[in-house]
Amino acid sequence: MLKRPGVFVIILVVQLACAVFFVSEIMLTVLGLPFAPIPWQVHELIEIGAAIGLIMGVVLGALLLRSALRRTRAAEQALRAASGAFMELVEDRFDEWGLTPAERDVALFALKGMSLAEIARLRTTSEGTVKAQTNAIYRKAGVTGRPQLLSVFVDDLMSDGVLPDGGSTG
Repeated sequence: MLKRPGVFVIILVVQLACAVFFVSEIMLTVLGLPFAPIPWQVHELIEIGAAIGLIMGVVLGALLLRSALRRTRAAEQALRAASGAFMELVEDRFDEWGLTPAERDVALFALKGMSLAEIARLRTTSEGTVKAQTNAIYRKAGVTGRPQLLSVFVDDLMSDGVLPDGGSTG
């Protein structure tokens, strides 16, 4: 049902027709405009159609909500998996590069986009120490700066299939 847009259109048309009927009937009565009465059988059929249209709208809304919640849960699970995969890659690379525990902390803060001053404040050390540690990290990683350091991990994630590559949908 959710895959066929024609069903949505039919439900909307039924609801719209019924809404127009009821609103116009009320407006004609409120404004005191004369109108030819509709046979009660036709009126009852229109009311039944309106009730069915409303019920279909509620069911459709519930189905769409359930579908959206499923997609949200799937996206959250994929994000958790990607986050876990990222941390595994980070730890593997840090091991490969032989980073000290202090360099690991500094590298993680750098990957999070923190400035040297912020890192120094969090680690209760001087900016000079943090700068020396970041230079050691870049040297061990074989990169020239923070953007290249981050690109190492993005490239790893893309090559492992955790993130889709630029040209594909995944």
